[in-house]
Amino acid sequence: MQRVLIDPSTGRALKTVADSSMDEVDSAIRLAAAAGAEWGRSLPSDRAAALLRLAAAVEADADELSRVECAETGKPWTVMRDGEMPFALDNLRFFAASARNVDGTAAGSFSTGYTSMLLRRPAGVVAAITPWNFPLVMAIWKVGAALAAGCTVVLKPAPATPGTSIRLGELAAEAGFPDGVLTILTGDADVGEAMVSHPLTDMITLTGSTTTGRRIMALAAAGPKRVHLELGGKAPLIVFGDADPHAVGQAAALAASYNSGQDCTAATRVYVERSMHDELVEALAETMGGVTLGGPDEQCDIGPLISEAHRRRVDGFVTRAQAGGATVITGGTVPDRDGWFYPPTLVTNAAQSSEIVRDEIFGPVLVVVPFDTEAQAITLANDTPYGLASSVWTPQIDRALRVTHQLKVGVTWINDHLPIASEMPHGGQGASGFGKDMGRDSVIDFTVAHHVMMKHAEPAERQGFRPA
Repeated sequence: MQRVLIDPSTGRALKTVADSSMDEVDSAIRLAAAAGAEWGRSLPSDRAAALLRLAAAVEADADELSRVECAETGKPWTVMRDGEMPFALDNLRFFAASARNVDGTAAGSFSTGYTSMLLRRPAGVVAAITPWNFPLVMAIWKVGAALAAGCTVVLKPAPATPGTSIRLGELAAEAGFPDGVLTILTGDADVGEAMVSHPLTDMITLTGSTTTGRRIMALAAAGPKRVHLELGGKAPLIVFGDADPHAVGQAAALAASYNSGQDCTAATRVYVERSMHDELVEALAETMGGVTLGGPDEQCDIGPLISEAHRRRVDGFVTRAQAGGATVITGGTVPDRDGWFYPPTLVTNAAQSSEIVRDEIFGPVLVVVPFDTEAQAITLANDTPYGLASSVWTPQIDRALRVTHQLKVGVTWINDHLPIASEMPHGGQGASGFGKDMGRDSVIDFTVAHHVMMKHAEPAERQGFRPA
């Protein structure tokens, strides 16, 4: 099948890409299994060197990779080339270093007469499925960690944004990766499900919607196979009355609108102490109202949403919220221009039980809800199936930490929202999934613990299992 890729900033066709066939899926998985015998036994230093060569190749190709991603996602050039691309390179170089640090624990004697060692083996063939919001960065999160651990990877990017992943596979070949260590497939859910269900697939890693994550788990259960899921989010910001409303307004507006809100850690719910509610709403409205929209070649802050259907979905949340009594302070109107743009939208007077507060919108929509007590703020923040990101805003570090310890999430920022680092793990709980991207934890996720127990002396007494 030939798939037409669309430029979200214009709504016009870019090019066509052929979906992978079921035979190509089978061949890719089998090639990955064969390549794993050698790659999995390779020295960590050799895997690290290969990843560093890949990083150098990506850096040399950075302009072309940025051009492809901007065309397929519509994101501004400076956001991709000057922001996400340097971070992607940092991710790859971190994974290269991590390849030399995939060890078990020091030897120890935990039973008389025996010495135990813990080794870490590669999980095997990894089926990786990545989303359309950050195509290159999230492909690198999957590929870099799995390859560092000694796994082989078959990667399927989102059908709307395959270009940078295809190019990443070409660069890996140019960097000297053996055939089968990294293979790129294209297509929709049928290709992904075939990858997950293949008998030679050992592990699945997905970044995507919670609905897709449930489907992947159901398919993997037949194995059973290991599953790593980074799914949706509905990040709360808890803002106390002693925070700086202008600092919160600027940071929260950025965190809600970055990548047009198409980010699972995006700011989506602001719970503000009632005494500051009006002042913070004013600060947020001022900042969000000044965010500019545009295509990759325009001077702007944010680009379009990924598709016309997705814009209808985002706008539907806002329209239904208004019908239910909520107030739109700024935004909330589809602009009269080509492309699938949607303005940063600020909503107040929405009930905690409403869909705009509870469900993932995945667009630049921020809802403000007041609270009266610290305990109420924590309850409201945790009142969601998701558990990915959050932030707490107060100059009182004791209160910030006290609240942080009670949030059911994978990451909490204090007096900021959104920054991440290659060294730190990224992932959540509940409907946000399990397992980690980035950090050493992500590499360990792609390994299997192997306990080796050596007898070195005759035990004086075999405790617990002596024959009668």
